[in-house]
Amino acid sequence: MATLKRTTSAIQNFITSMNKSGGYARTSKYAVVITPPTSLAQLASERIEPVVEGGRFEQGFPSSPANPNASTMQSLYKQLGQQVNLHCNTVSMPGHDLQAQDMKHGSAPGRQIVTSHDYAGTINASFYLDSHMRERHFFEMWQKMAVSTTTHKANYYDDYIGTMEIFQLDGQGEITYGIKATEVYPTTMAGIEYAYANSNQIATQAVSFEYRQWYNMTADTIAGYKGVNLFDLEFKRYGI
Repeated sequence: MATLKRTTSAIQNFITSMNKSGGYARTSKYAVVITPPTSLAQLASERIEPVVEGGRFEQGFPSSPANPNASTMQSLYKQLGQQVNLHCNTVSMPGHDLQAQDMKHGSAPGRQIVTSHDYAGTINASFYLDSHMRERHFFEMWQKMAVSTTTHKANYYDDYIGTMEIFQLDGQGEITYGIKATEVYPTTMAGIEYAYANSNQIATQAVSFEYRQWYNMTADTIAGYKGVNLFDLEFKRYGI
């Protein structure tokens, strides 16, 4: 009887604990907000004047865009930004590493002392593709913001870095946790496998994103985000 009482008490404590915390976080309840370079409007308007020998600007010749793909990327973001976010069918929330080295004093056992930290790896995501594969085109153009496929020259780092926010949602679609990754860009866009046998399968595009670091928005900066409904947040972002 004593064992049964202890077991019943443990189950009741577990149920009470889960009710208090609002239940488990489910990996199917999430949302992603991807923002390409914030300087798109500026890049689209900036022009580079042609230069002749001696470093003088050549008069009478047309200038060229600072980044030729900025206008197209800006237009795509206005048209497809919300669609790309909604069509993200898988995403990996990034981790965080503490880096340590072994320290010994005499013959005593060593200690692992933390010396630095890092945000290793990439953020992997995949996206449902519409019939025109607009999501793939969106990431193709973003990559062209980083390096030209015609001149094969790399552009300035600030020209192609954006941000990515990943949110945990509860059963009502409200934000309960969120992280923001900074200096994000799509480093790898995977190929797509076709097969006649896949007649009922939706095409997806896998993308790996490089980033510099991330921070906990719930704890650091978005006390106001906690409990916010994702759809209200999306409408606010896109001016709906």
